Amino acid sequence: MDTSALILFIPTFFAVSATPGLCMTLAMTLGMSIGVRRCLWMIMGELVGVALVSLSALIGVATILLARPNLFLALKYLGGAYLFYLGVQMWRSRGKMALSINIETQANVAPLTLVMQGFVTAIANPKGWAFMISLLPPFIDASQPLLPQATILIAVILCFEFLCLLLYATGGRSLRNLLQKRGSVIIMNRVAGSMMLAVALWLVIV
Repeated sequence: MDTSALILFIPTFFAVSATPGLCMTLAMTLGMSIGVRRCLWMIMGELVGVALVSLSALIGVATILLARPNLFLALKYLGGAYLFYLGVQMWRSRGKMALSINIETQANVAPLTLVMQGFVTAIANPKGWAFMISLLPPFIDASQPLLPQATILIAVILCFEFLCLLLYATGGRSLRNLLQKRGSVIIMNRVAGSMMLAVALWLVIV
């Protein structure tokens, strides 16, 4: 891969990754509701999804999937419905993701549930696919082997994605601490629930 192309790719992708989006909003929501440490499970699933989308965009699978919109729609609506359900539960201060009055005894969310939540959100985001399809191919040199170039680009993508997701999750945790000082668990649950509902609607309508 040409060094000049990599130098251009790094700031380009960082700027896009740092922009608030579906996955970043989800990270902030979970950082607020379940904390940064447990949010890492969701981040893990999201990174696997992003890696899959990136690789698919490079090898052309994305074009095939986009040609079958019914598969996309089913995935979008199922994922959106699940996130909407979680948002309603959090708004009502119910479910494992809602904060309890005693935050230290809050029920643990199953790691697999969080991993799948991040994975589905990443692969069901049409804007993510469109971005990868439009961004990655121009940085590939057809005269060189694909695998080394793909490895470098996806590694850069995952590093920036992890950093930005962690920053957003930390921001959510900070927001939780701010609201916690006011002593209102209900307010915290409703803010987090509203954000989750926004993510669900965003996933469905984009």
